[in-house]
Amino acid sequence: MVRERSEQLTRAKVFQLGFLIFGLGAIAYGVFSFIGLDTTSAGIASEALLVAIVIGWTGSYLLRVVTGKMTFMEQRKRYRQAYEELTNAELQARFDSLSEEEQSLLLKELEAEQSTQN
Repeated sequence: MVRERSEQLTRAKVFQLGFLIFGLGAIAYGVFSFIGLDTTSAGIASEALLVAIVIGWTGSYLLRVVTGKMTFMEQRKRYRQAYEELTNAELQARFDSLSEEEQSLLLKELEAEQSTQN
């Protein structure tokens, strides 16, 4: 089974991202102050920048929700696929271990069961 490595947003990464955004606000405030804005205007400008980033981040999250590309949904799809592959492999191995006579008998039973269901 090949595992697909995807970038997952863990709790530690969320904290790191939060501190990064906090630091980005401080850097933006410093840059705005350095280019000549007074402290109030620099604070408002850095806050506006952070609000725009948070709105973009929230928008990307909502887009993933609408399209179903959330981490949990992707993990669930991968788990289901792996489970089905393993189950099919186990069933095939059990079927292959049966004798020819038992295999044909089992197939006839399954066909009879399907015909009664239809």
